[in-house]
Amino acid sequence: MYLDRRELLKIGGASAAGLALSGLDLPYLPFKPALADAVSENAWCFGVMADTQWKDSDDDDEAASTCALRIVHALNEQFINHGCKFVIQVGDLVNDEAKDGHRNLPYRADACQALYDKGIGFFPVRGNHESSATAAGEMRTLFPQMSGGENSVGATNFTYPFDLLKGLSYSFDYDNVRCVFIDQFVRPDGTNYNGESSYNNNLLDQIDWVETTLEEKGADQHAFVFAHKNLIGQNHKDVLTGANLTANSTERDRFIKILDTNGVGYYLGGHDHVHHRSMVTDAAKTYNVDQIICSSNSYKFYTPKSGDDGREYPVCQELYTIGFYIFTVDGSRVTVDFYSASTGADYGDSDRITTLPETLTFYLRERFGCSLNGGNFAVQRSGAYTDVTSTYSGYTAKILSGTNKNSETDILGRELWKTVNTGWAESSSVVNAASPIFSLWGLVDNLSLYDKSLTGELPASDEPTATDTYTLSISYNTKKFRPSQLVTGRVAIAACGEDQLWKNATAFNTGGSKKFVLGPWKDTYGLGTYGIDTKSGTVWAVLNHESDFVVKYI
Repeated sequence: MYLDRRELLKIGGASAAGLALSGLDLPYLPFKPALADAVSENAWCFGVMADTQWKDSDDDDEAASTCALRIVHALNEQFINHGCKFVIQVGDLVNDEAKDGHRNLPYRADACQALYDKGIGFFPVRGNHESSATAAGEMRTLFPQMSGGENSVGATNFTYPFDLLKGLSYSFDYDNVRCVFIDQFVRPDGTNYNGESSYNNNLLDQIDWVETTLEEKGADQHAFVFAHKNLIGQNHKDVLTGANLTANSTERDRFIKILDTNGVGYYLGGHDHVHHRSMVTDAAKTYNVDQIICSSNSYKFYTPKSGDDGREYPVCQELYTIGFYIFTVDGSRVTVDFYSASTGADYGDSDRITTLPETLTFYLRERFGCSLNGGNFAVQRSGAYTDVTSTYSGYTAKILSGTNKNSETDILGRELWKTVNTGWAESSSVVNAASPIFSLWGLVDNLSLYDKSLTGELPASDEPTATDTYTLSISYNTKKFRPSQLVTGRVAIAACGEDQLWKNATAFNTGGSKKFVLGPWKDTYGLGTYGIDTKSGTVWAVLNHESDFVVKYI
């Protein structure tokens, strides 16, 4: 079935979008929304998805639109259930701009209606599959929210590099987050940077705008940068800064420095159809940024190739799955949940799919995060966690012991690093708290689902959340407790469970034995041991999980 573009723009969500639901059951499966783990009532979230190309389908709507409409609708439902304020897509909205004389971006735009009906915004950026001047014009018509128009759902302060790129490269603020989107493809008038024949260098005259936009954000604002192509790709080696990894090296290093020095939490791209996290550095390894290459929402699944120019430190990787991301913004802290589902095909045969299972079942595969008031610590294999220390309002949290014992690699055999992040929040809502809330991310064993010899429909479960064994110490307000309370074992580091009750943090360990010690920590103490050192004014515990922690009377 083919729909004229002008007619499609006039019709609502029950048109092509509704027809595309046929053949895919979308039940409201019980699950815990990401917001359930927030420590503040003011927390909110947004979603991120990637390439939605489709081809070789026996479904008329998807074949006609070259857009993975059934995956789009499945993800729409996930974003609605999580309570997202808006959704971001990092390019490649369709596989072909036009097919048999029909333009296809209107199909993708129409599929957003389910989000709009719930007051949820949708903010895309172009990919190389909609790279023409014609597509540039269509994007601005189909998605007026990219320049602050209809469906901008409370986003404010829209900016853009220059008039020609208005509504293509853009930034906006939502609450305490600044989002920056970079379009690097053919411009609406058919030109490219400096009159060049290719769009490969189209970032270069936008770097000043990126720098100004990030420099002008508030100290209490998070910043995330989105584009289609990556800083360092896995399968593809054409990147944001040029046709290959070494192109425009001076500008590439300047761009990474800008992101680093302005506190960008993550740079996110698509293009490679894999879930991949890494730290990307400049040539001198002075500046770095955390990169997320977003999981496929397409029929395509690429396999990484070697060649990272020595500037990348891989952290996590999952191949051949359909995934999405929920960013939970909780004041100064952001937690990212990565969910993924099986394609319905045997795992080792998932380079391309032509059909989908009737139900896409998503599992929580990875949780990580960042903060405005904490730190970021890179820990290589066999490296110690003891550099992890963070202070806030006169309080200090530090890791006293523990080693990165993870032995996993990515598919190229590269050892995986861990990025340990810390953050803080006020604890006024926690009864009997004697410290702020301290957040810790990044100690869980690295996600590394990539082995093509595996069989079955994977993933089939949430990823385990146990960490290496480590000792955490947090200072406390010594005026909060009477001397008689300090010897009872009831003053301890606490963590919050699914029942929203704060309990002794050792209760959430995997294994070990709970044991109280009055005195300082010693390296002979085993998992589950906890104690209080009244001389230093610190409480400590030997743990193997990460969480939000607070010192309190339990």
